[in-house]
Amino acid sequence: MSSDTHAQNHSHGADLARELAQTGRNAIPYVDQGHNPDRPVTLNTYRPQGYAPDRPLVIVQHGMLRNGDDYRDFWIPAADRHGLLIVAPTFSNEAWKGADNYNNGAVFDTPDGSPRPVDDWGYALVGRVVDALRAAGVSRGQAYLFGHSAGGQFVHRLMSSQPHARFHAAACANAGWYTLPGFDHAFPEGLGGVGLDDAHLARLLAYPLTILAGDQDTATDDPNLPSGEAALRQGPHRYARAHNYLETGRREAAARGLPCNWTLQTVPGIGHNGRAMSAACASLWFEGRLPSAQALAELAGNHVA
Repeated sequence: MSSDTHAQNHSHGADLARELAQTGRNAIPYVDQGHNPDRPVTLNTYRPQGYAPDRPLVIVQHGMLRNGDDYRDFWIPAADRHGLLIVAPTFSNEAWKGADNYNNGAVFDTPDGSPRPVDDWGYALVGRVVDALRAAGVSRGQAYLFGHSAGGQFVHRLMSSQPHARFHAAACANAGWYTLPGFDHAFPEGLGGVGLDDAHLARLLAYPLTILAGDQDTATDDPNLPSGEAALRQGPHRYARAHNYLETGRREAAARGLPCNWTLQTVPGIGHNGRAMSAACASLWFEGRLPSAQALAELAGNHVA
């Protein structure tokens, strides 16, 4: 690490400690020095009253609208109830243009179109944010990772390619399509051709990943639903594609003699709704159950990407 990068990282830590000393909402600039220095992100954060650093940290990945502020706010009820620190790394469309640079991790963002080193992908930034929060003394508690819609794509691809040790739990919700766990297809349809190997795949299959799927997320005419041939091979809509991802993981694991520790959790009555899926995930993680049928019914009916 260069002295300039070390100084920048130290500055990040001091900034995070200062900004997150206050309660409530905040928006903190963050630069991934040494990896993506020309593409900043914004950490949309929420610290509840009475938060202590040993309480859980929840990293929340927004959808295609790049609305990390909304996704942070979706988690505020759970943050207040359970003393959680919420951090939503927000990838602007200006700095991280299009699905290739957010959903698909800026993997091929090189002059000749070859894959970048895995540690430079957009997904790797999230782990460095967690490390920075640790180093700043802001968070010592278990870290959780959640993403909905395009954020669900981001999260399962992060877990496919990056170290897992930082994350106590991870959930991808209502992803439009999936990077299948195998090397028969080139990324992003599969894991082929980008420097990932059998060890990455075994680690992914072994992780207790939660696949959250709203059983009303069945629209086939949503203009934001990925509709290329590769996506359509995975099913007609998001709910079917979630099941296909789980089934593919189980088949791949069985063929390799490996465990597949994934779980698919259906969320009844909910469609493509980031607020409702956030509430469902928070309840699963911190109360051990889905919200009540009445609570889910009150959340249903909103379409939030």
